[in-house]
Amino acid sequence: MLDMLTEFWFNFRHNLFKPLLLFFYMGFSVPILKVPFEFPHVLYQGLTMYLLISIGWHGGEELAALPAGDFARAGGFMVIGFATNFVIGVVAYLILRYFTKLRQIDAATVSGYYGSDSAGTFVTCVGVLTAAKISYAAYMPVMLAVMEVPGCLVALFLVSRLRRTGMDSRGNMPGEPGYDKSTVPDPSAAHGHGNGDDANGRFASFINWELLHEVFLNPGLFLLFGGIFIGFVGRLQGEDVTKPDDPLFVTLFQGSLCLFLLEMGMTACKRLKDLKTAGLPFILFAIIGPNVFATLGIFVAHGYSMFLGQPFDQGTYVLFSVLCAAASYIAVPAVQRLAIPEASPTLPLAASLGCTFSYNVTIGIPIYMQIAKAVMDHFPVTAVS
Repeated sequence: MLDMLTEFWFNFRHNLFKPLLLFFYMGFSVPILKVPFEFPHVLYQGLTMYLLISIGWHGGEELAALPAGDFARAGGFMVIGFATNFVIGVVAYLILRYFTKLRQIDAATVSGYYGSDSAGTFVTCVGVLTAAKISYAAYMPVMLAVMEVPGCLVALFLVSRLRRTGMDSRGNMPGEPGYDKSTVPDPSAAHGHGNGDDANGRFASFINWELLHEVFLNPGLFLLFGGIFIGFVGRLQGEDVTKPDDPLFVTLFQGSLCLFLLEMGMTACKRLKDLKTAGLPFILFAIIGPNVFATLGIFVAHGYSMFLGQPFDQGTYVLFSVLCAAASYIAVPAVQRLAIPEASPTLPLAASLGCTFSYNVTIGIPIYMQIAKAVMDHFPVTAVS
């Protein structure tokens, strides 16, 4: 136990003062010190685009070098990752519903954020693992894309259910302050008459082409999958084909990530003030929840590793735990803007950016590294020859 605490303290102290996090702290201090500085939005968009393509590019290169047998293992892990984040989204809703004072629609929306993942947290974790020379599976960038979708579906499903059970036009449910029954839409008028038409109308209101496009072809997923595809196809043609572009997409990655975290620190600090209206239980959820979800993810990944009889690298566990622990701030907000306009636009981002992102990149990642190592040491996987 003492050795574990010593190792955690070393990892925590070592990561705490890496340039990555120092840039995050610098950005976090800008609003506090009232420095008259605004990070150019177009530069933030450019950095986000670059980081997603770079992650995909490097992952695609590594995927091209994978033995054929590893693709089946990767596919199974993706299915498990999708299911795990879907379950996390549902569990998050139940916790928020019964332990906080959030409106039901806000609890449903926030649960969608936590049932998804965070590209920013993922790329930060990749940076930490790379600096520590900890290896991870080449297909993890694909996991980032796959595990972003469940949260969108959880939020859409829960909100669709609320709309069928009397939600008014402002997102209030019966019994909630400000509920106005006169603004509840008439299901028969909205969806036609008769059971068949009504069922078809409800299905159409939940799933439509515009919404599917927003979920599966949002810019983040498109750039990530595009990077994976280009890196994969390029490397299949030989290392000499991708080598000229590696200095841009691989070598410059760490420095670009530092600038990205500068902006994220500023945004996270600004979002903290929005938590005042949510109450202490909501804040505790945003800090404690990631630890529970990350630990669940580590045990799920280890269970899959034991099932396969093939041990995973420590970095694979850590990245998977981060995908389970993180909350979206790109994909789900875009879906919310389109499909859930009644929900609060500030509370989910205050939790995901102000609390969860800040916690994960500073304290969470070293904790998840230690949990993963403890699970690997106490429950070793015997490789099947």
